[in-house]
Parts: sequence; C-alpha cells; structure tokens
Amino acid sequence: MTDAKSYRLDDQIGYVLRRVTQRHLAIFAAAIPEVTTTQFAVLARLAEIGPQSQNHLGRETAMDAATIKGVVDRLAKLGYVATSADPADRRRLTVRLTEAGERLFVDRLPTALSVSAETVSPLTPEEALLLKDLLLRLT
Repeated sequence: MTDAKSYRLDDQIGYVLRRVTQRHLAIFAAAIPEVTTTQFAVLARLAEIGPQSQNHLGRETAMDAATIKGVVDRLAKLGYVATSADPADRRRLTVRLTEAGERLFVDRLPTALSVSAETVSPLTPEEALLLKDLLLRLT
C-alpha cells in the first residue's frame, strides 16, 4: 500500500498541464477576446485546409462530435463560419470560413503567435521547442 503522503499534487503531470493550460487560456482571453482558444483552433484549421465536413473538422481539431457541433454553431452565430449541406451527401454538413472569419483569423494571427510566445516565455527558445516536441510525443 502506498502512503497517502507520498502523493504530491504538484508532481502530477495532469495537474501541471492543467495549470499551464489555465495560464495559456488567461493570456489568450486577454489578447483575443472575440473567440475562445477552441474556436480559434477551428478558424485556424479552416484557414489551413479549407472547407471541411463538420465531422472531419472535429477530427482535425481533436474535438468529439458534440464539441465540434457546439463550436461550429457558436462560430456561425458570430458570423465567422458558414455551414451548408454537402451536395453529394445531404446528411454531411460542410463548414467554411466566412469573410469575417478569415479577416478575424488573419488580423489576430500575429496576436495568437505572441500568445504562444508569452505562454512559454519563462523558458529559453531551446527549452520551449523541447517542451513542444515532448508534448507532441504524448499525443
């Protein structure tokens, strides 16, 4: 049996990752108040790969079906994306950036890059790259 005192919360990777995520979310929200990080990820992926089925977009942004639906619905209400039925399969919903969504993404891209830089600012550039590489190995 393990002694309860041997479990130190600050040594647990999940706890540390959550704290880092909270810090990043706060930095992002202060810098880009128009959308959430999750919404910005959808805009970024659509800017990168173009119109996608909602299902594929969810996979491309690591969101389950319910989450991507909610994110797309909110972005559509904000006027940043538009949806349409796929002509080949009316059950499939295609999502694309609107002009407003593309403009927001392009205008906020330098800010988003600075948010990422600020998030890792306590690290050297080499440490920041190593951290990203190590985290990618965990995905």
